[in-house]
Amino acid sequence: MARKSIVTKSQKFMERVLLAKKEGRKVEYSSRAYNRCSLCGRPRGYMRDFGICRCCFREHAEKGLIPGVRKSSW
Repeated sequence: MARKSIVTKSQKFMERVLLAKKEGRKVEYSSRAYNRCSLCGRPRGYMRDFGICRCCFREHAEKGLIPGVRKSSW
C-alpha cells in the first residue's frame, strides 16, 4: 500500500473512534488506532506536540517552518 492510502485509512479509523466516543458508545478494536505523521505517514518517531515524525520535524525546524523552534548549539 502506498503511504498516502495508509495515512487516509488511519485518519478514517481515528474519525470513527472520535465519533463513537462522542456518541458515548464503546469503540470496537480501539487498540488499532495509532498515530502517524501527517506529512509522510511514518508510524514511528511520532511527536505528539507537533503531529509529525522526528524526520519531518528536523527538516522543518532547519528551514524555520515550525514557529518557536530554534536549533540549539553550544
